[in-house]
Amino acid sequence: MHWLTFLPFLKNVEHSMLDLVMFLSEFYFRFCANKVLNMSVNKPDAGNEHTSVFSQPYNTTEFYIGLCLAVSSTVFIGSSFIIKKKALIRLNRTGAVRASAGGFGYLKEWIWWAGLLSMGIGEAANFAAYAFAPASLVTPLGALSVLVAAILSSRFLNENLNVLGKMGCVLCVLGSTVIVIHSPKEEEVESLSELLTKLQDPGFITYVVAVVSVSVFVAFCLGPRYGHRNVVVYITLCSAVGSLTVMGCKGLGLALKETLSGKHNEVGNWLTWIFLATVVLCITVQMNYLNKALDLFNTGIVTPVYYVLFTTLVIVASAILFREWQHLSGEDMLGNVCGFLTIIMAIVLLNAFRDTDVSMLDVRVLMRPKREMLVPCRDDRRGLGASYGSPGVTHNSI
Repeated sequence: MHWLTFLPFLKNVEHSMLDLVMFLSEFYFRFCANKVLNMSVNKPDAGNEHTSVFSQPYNTTEFYIGLCLAVSSTVFIGSSFIIKKKALIRLNRTGAVRASAGGFGYLKEWIWWAGLLSMGIGEAANFAAYAFAPASLVTPLGALSVLVAAILSSRFLNENLNVLGKMGCVLCVLGSTVIVIHSPKEEEVESLSELLTKLQDPGFITYVVAVVSVSVFVAFCLGPRYGHRNVVVYITLCSAVGSLTVMGCKGLGLALKETLSGKHNEVGNWLTWIFLATVVLCITVQMNYLNKALDLFNTGIVTPVYYVLFTTLVIVASAILFREWQHLSGEDMLGNVCGFLTIIMAIVLLNAFRDTDVSMLDVRVLMRPKREMLVPCRDDRRGLGASYGSPGVTHNSI
């Protein structure tokens, strides 16, 4: 039986996934309510238990391990795009059906599988980074993958990287450095038991309710009407669901960290499997609507908008759940905001203006004195005129 016979069934996956999200959310809310009720009955002073959970500084070694994992993941992920692109170009030269037209010839290319392996290694490193470093540090550093892809594409794919793109690369490095310097250094959650207490916080429950409500509203109301006209519609859904994905990855990272360190075996903990189901479910919904946005709009627009909304919501969610910004000074908060804004500017320069023909020659022309930019010349039709602008381009003024 050919796999295409299952296409009618796959069309209902989107609605099934959203129904499952609503079911898991309802289950989570009921569990939290019962948990709080039992705690209040069995332990009258249990409401003050959260005061016993103190923040501790991140272990310096673990912090830098997480930082190195986050940076290395961007190298692997950025490289994977170039490797897979090379495989697709090689396939197109053979005259095979293109991937955009429904072809699957790339599955026979070992180069494409090498790119997929590179992406898998990068995603695994990124996942592990959440176990050692704060989410508000790991997520913004994902912008470095755009920098890596831009540099490698200009080198191996002969794509143009103009002066604005090079400025974007520099700004991306500077913004990432500022975020690393001012990132949170105190760990608020060290185990799944502490995380379970944080999950019952009314602020996070409110955030989850808001995410599920917005996602359902966009999927069934705004999406069919305005999704093909405004890039923000589907990107908002992707970013909101993606923020829950990162929270689930952080929880899985804590479970993995405790298990490997020998403190507790969290494999049999029901919360670990809830996190795993949440991550798989949210990634499925997230990728579905991200593909819709990429199919409808230019990548140069989707990439910066998605980065801004996704990173912003991840920072908000981590601030609510993990309280990563609770002990930051005003100076560090300002540094994080400035670093984030710098990376946003870098992403915009790298993507929105990559097709603009701007070179250092144009910059040198603008730096010339005005009298050198206006050189008299003779107009064959009307006599004298004036040429100005870049060399070789003459504009006649009468």
